[in-house]
Amino acid sequence: MSRFGMIFPGQGAQSVGMLSALAERYPVVADTYAEASEALGYDVGDLINNGPADRLDQTEFTQPALVTAGVAVWRIWQSRGGRTPEFLAGHSLGEYTALVAADALDFGDALRLTRMRGKAMQNAVAPGEGAMSAVIGLEDDAVREACAQAEQEHASDGLVVSAANFNAPLQVVVAGHAEAVATAGRLAKEKGAKLVKPLAVSVPSHCALMQPAAERLQAHLLEIPLRQPKLTVLHNVDAQPREDVDGIRKALVRQLAQSVLWADTIRAMRAANCELFIECGPGKVLSGLNKRIDKSVTSLPLSDSENLREALTATQNEDD
Repeated sequence: MSRFGMIFPGQGAQSVGMLSALAERYPVVADTYAEASEALGYDVGDLINNGPADRLDQTEFTQPALVTAGVAVWRIWQSRGGRTPEFLAGHSLGEYTALVAADALDFGDALRLTRMRGKAMQNAVAPGEGAMSAVIGLEDDAVREACAQAEQEHASDGLVVSAANFNAPLQVVVAGHAEAVATAGRLAKEKGAKLVKPLAVSVPSHCALMQPAAERLQAHLLEIPLRQPKLTVLHNVDAQPREDVDGIRKALVRQLAQSVLWADTIRAMRAANCELFIECGPGKVLSGLNKRIDKSVTSLPLSDSENLREALTATQNEDD
């Protein structure tokens, strides 16, 4: 029987009406929205279903909304008798959803924690001060060099820029002070990047500018009860699992101001004979990245009922 991993998307996967196709058929979606609303004190289902988009896209609302959506799809999977995955992983914010699925973190605590995380991230950098850009067509080390050279150019101003997300081969996101990010983009093009695309984000995630938010998160995490995960969760910071609560806390804190090693995470699961990945949440972004990381693996989203049936069939036990 082949092994498979369940992967959970992060910020950027949200959209008004996400999960509407699944919600029509599975009441557990509305039940999950109601549970989230009770935990957060506002109507999460109304925000997800009706927006407005500019509110859903505000970090403090985006993060718990995506955790809610991911948990709702996970509960659908369970209710349909879906097989238990051998591995779990989430892209950035999605790591919190993975920890809920692994029973290491209560759903309500994850919602309150990610709302606080979103606020802390927004407050860490003044509007317009930070930026992120996707660098396409350049090797990882060359992107790192471009960032290091950009920091040298801006050393007198103390501006920072670094590789934030190693999403797939030749696809790296950089983050930091807006001016330094622009310089890194120019240098990346000089090194042969095919495209440097500024991202429409309000917060430069996974870089040194998030250190104040990481410190706030660290203090808050001490108050959140965590448990040893029942399933193997690979963490963004090093593509390795944690079995102890203290290790999970440290990994979550480090994640906020350090690079997301998504390509390494998928490769680690593949090296452990994981041949299939199920994307548990709205959209198909991670399935697309996986095709770039390793063409030998199969990635299936759970974005509607047809996708769900396909994934259930693909993961059936060989003796079913």
